[in-house]
This record gives sequence, C-alpha cells and structure tokens, in this order.
Amino acid sequence: MSILDKKLYDEPKRYYSIGEVASMFEVSQSLLRFWETEFPALKLSKNRKGDRLYTEKNIIQLRLIYHLVKEKGFTLEGARHEINALRNREDQKKEIINQLQQIHKDLTNLLKEL
Repeated sequence: MSILDKKLYDEPKRYYSIGEVASMFEVSQSLLRFWETEFPALKLSKNRKGDRLYTEKNIIQLRLIYHLVKEKGFTLEGARHEINALRNREDQKKEIINQLQQIHKDLTNLLKEL
C-alpha cells in the first residue's frame, strides 16, 4: 500500500509534533528535519520553544515527498523537480479552467442576446 493511500491519523488536529509525524511516516525525526532543509516548499511553523509544528498542509507535502523518495526511488533533486513540475501543471490547469469559464460566460451572454 502506498503512503498516498494510507490513513495516517484518526482525528485531524491543527498541529502535529515532529514525533507524531515521524511515527505516521515511520521515519526518524532527523530525516524530517533534513527534508525540511532540502524542500523549500515545506514551510513549518514553530512554537515559542522552537518546536516544529506540522499542519495538515505540511503532512500532505510530506506524503508526496515520502512517496517520491521512499516508494518511487527519486533522488532529492528529482523529487524537487517533480514537485515543481506538478505545481506548474496545477497552475496550468487553473489557467485553463479560468479561460474555459470566461468562454462559457461569453457564450452565455451571446446566447441571451439572440
């Protein structure tokens, strides 16, 4: 079973500690700290003591990183490249959707004028 399909926690929380996240992914805390330095998109919050606080968004990002590096065998550079490519594809999809919505709006207005 892929990490993308695995249920990592029972009840969603606002923040997760590094220990909780390490347990979810069955990796060491030091690996999570290392990935934080290697993947700039992985922006963590920290409390006043400096403890890392992982959000739901961070966990989704870690799922993808874990999947690419541990399950698919990507190098860190390859995983960064793939994540950027995925982000670019998502941006392109959003742009296409916006264009299609505008075309739909224009066609609807044309139809009303007829």
